Amino acid sequence: MENLGEKRLGLIGARSFVGERLTQLLKEEEYRAVSFSRRGGEGNISLAGPVANNVDRIEVWICLAPIWTLPEHFQLLEKYGIKRLVALSSTSRYTKIKSFSPACRDVAVQLKEGEERVLQWAVNKGVDAVILQPTLIYGWGKDKNVSQIARFIRRFGFFPLLGKGEGLRQPLHVDDLAEACLSTLKVTEVKRNKYILSGGEVLPYRTMVERIFIALDRKPRFVKCPLLIFSFAVRLAHILSFHGISTEMAVRMNKDQHFDHSDAAVDLGFRPRPFQPGSSDCM
Repeated sequence: MENLGEKRLGLIGARSFVGERLTQLLKEEEYRAVSFSRRGGEGNISLAGPVANNVDRIEVWICLAPIWTLPEHFQLLEKYGIKRLVALSSTSRYTKIKSFSPACRDVAVQLKEGEERVLQWAVNKGVDAVILQPTLIYGWGKDKNVSQIARFIRRFGFFPLLGKGEGLRQPLHVDDLAEACLSTLKVTEVKRNKYILSGGEVLPYRTMVERIFIALDRKPRFVKCPLLIFSFAVRLAHILSFHGISTEMAVRMNKDQHFDHSDAAVDLGFRPRPFQPGSSDCM
């Protein structure tokens, strides 16, 4: 691995949820981040140019945009002389591949194919690439996981539960993920091209929701219901303009979605926090 020199790096997806936290961390670490962001709607994938017009070489990059969109920007990365890349994917490529939802299966396929294309390109171009696969991400009330559950609880005063809600989870705080992105760049020799990043605690889905109740200073209140009733509740919530829950969510409540992050712990010094959300995580 090369010395980062003046610690300059290119950042794709700076306006994303993870990007906001990573950008702050980069400032604290005195990195000179050159941010690139997607503009416009579907079909418009142009990237905003560097903030400094005199930047003509960026050897180190972090991509937080959906990994299946990264191949669209290979030419840009090559133009700036890329040598190292950290790209974000997701463990959803494993958990959603057998989902009954076509949309979820499509996401899993896109993630898998995106990873394969990025790694093959990296080999062909001599780029040192590492893909990070986080589990359920939460934090600062801006995620689509914990914050959605919190919003449902605040609005309706309870949370619907299918069965016992025994499926295992490992929520990962966004700040731990941002630090992992940066620490991956700092490692002199990365031994693998993929690392799973899971939260610091394995807990049942119901326990995860109970802690969200506690963070909201509310007594946990669950309403158990069969899938048919849950589906009806989802439709009713949508009628009431609340779109934070889905039937797919109910089906997954009793399915384990936990992953071993020991490789990242050994190679990257990854030390995620246990799941103890605060009020700021449940806004």
